[in-house]
Order: sequence, then C-alpha cells, then structure tokens
Amino acid sequence: MGSSSAIPSCSPCAACKFLRRKCIPGCIFAPYFPPEEPQKFASVHKVFGASNVTKLLNDIEPGQREDAVNSLAYEAEARIKDPVYGCVGAISLLQRQVQRLQKDLESTRSELLRYSCGGERFPAAGAAGVPAFGSASRFHYPPPPPPPLAHGLLSSFSNYYFPQSWNASTSYSSSGECNQREEGEGSL
Repeated sequence: MGSSSAIPSCSPCAACKFLRRKCIPGCIFAPYFPPEEPQKFASVHKVFGASNVTKLLNDIEPGQREDAVNSLAYEAEARIKDPVYGCVGAISLLQRQVQRLQKDLESTRSELLRYSCGGERFPAAGAAGVPAFGSASRFHYPPPPPPPLAHGLLSSFSNYYFPQSWNASTSYSSSGECNQREEGEGSL
C-alpha cells in the first residue's frame, strides 16, 4: 500500500514554487497565486518582497485579501514598466483625460444652450436663472505630474488618447463663443 495514494497530489502555488519551498495546506499565498500564474507572484515579489506581502496578507481580513493581491499585482506590473511613476503615471493621464472631457462637455452644453435659445447670445452661466451646467468651478484638481518619457509606454498612451491636434484650432470662451485660431497661432 502506497501512502502517496491517500494524499492528494497538487502542485505548489506559484509563490512556493518561485521561493523553492514546500507549499503547506495552509499556505497564505495558495489562494491568490495559482501555479498557472507564476509571473504574477514574480512581479509582486520583485517589487514588494515575499515577507512584506505575507505581513500584509496576515494583517488584513480574509475577504479583502484577493483585492489586495490584485492591487499589488497591478502596481507591481506598473512599477516594472515605469520605475519612476508606476501606476501614478497612468492615473495622472486618466485624470487629465477626465478634465479635458469635462471641459469639452461644458463647452458643448453651452453651445447647445446657445442654439436652443435661437442662436442668440445668452448670459454667463449661473446668471439670471441660467443653470451652470457642469461648471468647471466645481472641479478643482491639482495639476498632474508630467507624463513619464523614460520608457515610452505612457507617452504613447498619452499620444493615443491626447493627440496634439485635438481641439488645437478651436477654443470656447466661458460665454460659449467659438474662437478659431489660425494655423501657427497658439499651436503647441
């Protein structure tokens, strides 16, 4: 009788395999680093270290561990791709995109309001019963850090989402008036 038939054979988790240790039944890494995803643990270990991840997982509630591991894996991948800014670079690009889209939405709403009033000029937003649609005064964001240019990853992301020519020739004043700029004048 072989004793190995009584014990189910399972492969060690990616963490234990990477660390070259035996994966015990109560391994804290096993539920979050399956053997099919060795790169996930490798990047988390490279950036944060196995002992720090162990301490973190032991300090938080079991229901929050999966989200914590997924966040660590995302942050580790971002830090490996961009050692200077990490995931903050991507977040800052997305914040700038939100700011630009809010500005475009506000100018579109004021232009729509101008057309709905029969093409007449209308008072400034917030005056005499005209609502301030998405007024920019409600959104005060600090300027984001400059995009990282070291690896080109986020600069290509920036060029894809924020091309230089986007709204470069047209701007809208706070009253909704359209201002056309000549080529070369005020271009970036």
